[in-house]
Amino acid sequence: MSWSVVHSFVKRIPRGRVVTYGQLARALKLPGGARTAGRAMFACPSGRGIPWHRVVGAGGRILIREPQASLQRKLLESEGTRFAGSRVDIAAHQWNPPRRLQKTARVKSFRMR
Repeated sequence: MSWSVVHSFVKRIPRGRVVTYGQLARALKLPGGARTAGRAMFACPSGRGIPWHRVVGAGGRILIREPQASLQRKLLESEGTRFAGSRVDIAAHQWNPPRRLQKTARVKSFRMR
């Protein structure tokens, strides 16, 4: 399956902002919700300029395992993203994409392979 629609959407998340897996799934109308968004991010190819680190769990939690979890936090902090303990300060950094972007990016046909 091609995750290109998801990855294209993630490329639009501004520096210093984050979205949650659930928010990503809702914006793109992904069947399977946050879990499907998580699978798409897991399949994210390296070296393509996709800011995978800007997608976090509910409440700003970093859900991936070490050593990638430390890398994700470091990348977010380098963009000015603040943390409250181990979580991103969602109130300060959550990105709410414009509706027009959500409409144009929605997955029209989605098949798991």
